[in-house]
Amino acid sequence: MTDKKIPQPQGGTLQEDTVNCLEHHFLVAMPQLNDPNFNGTVTYLWKHDSQGAIGIVINQPAELSIGRLLEELDMDISDHVLPQLDTQAVVDGGPVERNKGFIIHDAGTEWEYTIPINDEISITMSRDILQAIAEGEGPQRHLVALGCAGWDADQLEQEIADNAWLTVPANSDLLFSRDFDGMAAAAAGILGVSLSQLSSMAGHS
Repeated sequence: MTDKKIPQPQGGTLQEDTVNCLEHHFLVAMPQLNDPNFNGTVTYLWKHDSQGAIGIVINQPAELSIGRLLEELDMDISDHVLPQLDTQAVVDGGPVERNKGFIIHDAGTEWEYTIPINDEISITMSRDILQAIAEGEGPQRHLVALGCAGWDADQLEQEIADNAWLTVPANSDLLFSRDFDGMAAAAAGILGVSLSQLSSMAGHS
């Protein structure tokens, strides 16, 4: 994994530059992946082309709630949404750009810096969506992450060939699930396999 430049929004879906594009896939860490940043993780891969890949770890809750984050950003929070936001954890999205926020959310509304992934999912990296969430006017489903994960060209493909990751087509219900502890097993279950089987499986779905 390495630092990656975050792409600028283009007003459309990200271009698929590779035949085996894994955008909108989950990467489930195989049991033998010993990297402490990714052991036991599920990563939502939202960019994958000939230049590399970018994803967000979605099942590692931080000790910071969304409500607390918004307070630290000096945002006015509506009283009717504060209790809910105080129970929703921000997730640790990965070791790259740890001070940058990535909000995965239902598609349909674009903000100042929104990248549509497909017809269902977008990612926004601007403050305006956080203010909308604080006011109870944000997208119905959202996941707030700090940081992301990045791979150079061909690096992810090599890691998959080395059996570090199980690749699974993503679905929005699991993406926005708050069952962080059960997410890896649920993602593997999409392929009909159990986590105990993963050590002997190839990394490809």
